[in-house]
Amino acid sequence: MTARRPVRIANCSGFYGDRLAAAREMVEGGPVDVLTGDWLAELTMLILAKDRFKNPDGGYARTFLKQMEQIMGTCLDRGIKVVANAGGLNPKGLAGALEQLAVTLGLAPTIGYVAGDDLLPRLDELTCAGHELRNLDTGEAIGDRAVLTANAYLGGWGIVEALSREADIVVTGRTTDAAVVMGPAAWWHGWDRIDYDALAGALVAGHVIECGCQATGGNYAFFQEVPGLEHPGFPIAEIAADGSSVITKHESHGGLVSVGTVTAQLLYEITGPRYLNPDVTARFDTIALAQVAQHRVQISGVRGEAPPATSKVCVNVAGAVKASLTFPLVGLDVQEKADLLVRSLFAAIPGGRESFQSVEVDLVRSDHEDPQRNEAAIANLRITLKDPDETKFGKPLTSAITELGLASYPGFFGGPSAVQAYGVYWPASVPSNLLSHEVVVGDEVTRVAPTLPTGTEPVVEAERPAIPVPVGGPTRRVPLGRVAGARSGDKGGNANVGVWTRTDEEFAWLSDYLTVDRLKALMPETGELDVERFDLPRIRSLNFVIHGLLGEGVASSGRMDPQAKSLGEYLRAKHVEVPVELLERKP
Repeated sequence: MTARRPVRIANCSGFYGDRLAAAREMVEGGPVDVLTGDWLAELTMLILAKDRFKNPDGGYARTFLKQMEQIMGTCLDRGIKVVANAGGLNPKGLAGALEQLAVTLGLAPTIGYVAGDDLLPRLDELTCAGHELRNLDTGEAIGDRAVLTANAYLGGWGIVEALSREADIVVTGRTTDAAVVMGPAAWWHGWDRIDYDALAGALVAGHVIECGCQATGGNYAFFQEVPGLEHPGFPIAEIAADGSSVITKHESHGGLVSVGTVTAQLLYEITGPRYLNPDVTARFDTIALAQVAQHRVQISGVRGEAPPATSKVCVNVAGAVKASLTFPLVGLDVQEKADLLVRSLFAAIPGGRESFQSVEVDLVRSDHEDPQRNEAAIANLRITLKDPDETKFGKPLTSAITELGLASYPGFFGGPSAVQAYGVYWPASVPSNLLSHEVVVGDEVTRVAPTLPTGTEPVVEAERPAIPVPVGGPTRRVPLGRVAGARSGDKGGNANVGVWTRTDEEFAWLSDYLTVDRLKALMPETGELDVERFDLPRIRSLNFVIHGLLGEGVASSGRMDPQAKSLGEYLRAKHVEVPVELLERKP
């Protein structure tokens, strides 16, 4: 059988709320075979749950409908398949809405959807069978907590089935982010489930393009090098029959596709060298990158192993009520002012500090010495209060704040509270053999089994490349970011920081210098937390996983940056001793 040409899979969304015009831009900007996107995140599932609570017919990404209104006819004319996880909690509902839209537009696409991920109706069944959902981080059982969502991460074989039945548009519920790329690639090339290397290559390509413009220069450490960053194009993965790929973009679109931008995205929200997926385990320590032309980066050499025997489940449980208070502190004696405010506030609240389930106090020193403007003299005291009893956030709290207006530190102003109920992300897992993809195309329903490991598959032995001896000699104290890029993100209550360099010599120094202990010294807030380091020398990278930094996750976190998006830039701003020889070399 002759191998087909590489399939061109374009991304048009990295999150729910991404650029509305992106779908049209990708369809009209040049040739593509498949249009995909990612609309789901852990927090998004909670947002969609609130939407469905208000409207039982909701629970999906409504912006996707607006995008399809713009491009449905063009995609049908050009034979472009559309595969999206915008179905969220209600893929059937989204499929029905798409059918209504098609009638309005005078079109007749074949629309399929993939379900089977929703475990909420099966919680009692799973518990009775001895598979109660337990928190992967703490080992706790769900118990009597109010579960808002419970969705297993499905792989790509349900998508393959829908495309094989000639669906023009396929929408899914909670698949993995890369599944919307892996499924079309496997369908296009006719891969088998045990074609682990090819599947792993597609998984890596999917991971690179799943977050949209982050692969084309968005949020890039060296953003000054990115042309047209005011409006970057979205990425395209050209995936070959062997699973190798080229990451690119439409020629006329802004942005940059380089080894650096691809490396940065490879490090986004990962843990160790083994990247787990329901269809395959990709070995990130086998990835090879090469700049083969302008805005064209080849990914090759990716090896794959069998998938795990369990599948991850995104659970959101009801949390409590949270109030976020901010008090600007201006001028001199900032710490003393903060101490006074905390003492005074809790003295005025019935029951004091102990009356709340949780209290977090954080003094953010953004003030400048000898300030040139009033605003440059301001630090911010942030107080986050949590408790299941919503009545504690009413008049007792607001009155206590108001009464401090003329009776506290000099320069007092501000401090109103933003009160909201929040959910808690609860990562769990179930045996994969308890799941199936429910594929619906027209009136026909098909169940597709997940891929299960046999336990006899070989384990990949990745060769570690030779690393030069670290450069020595005189050093200069400069920001770490002068020789290293970084990208960070969240996974529930954990955060990751991937750090990478652009030359072998820089990586040799970084690998030797940036130990876990050194990272903790540079980032004191991690000092009491468990931090893991994983080495990925083939892409000149180190990845650090900081356990528990984000508490119970983004929805409940009291941090100013609850998703750890800026953590990498914080690390790059830290001053360290770097060999002068490295600073004088051009990458």
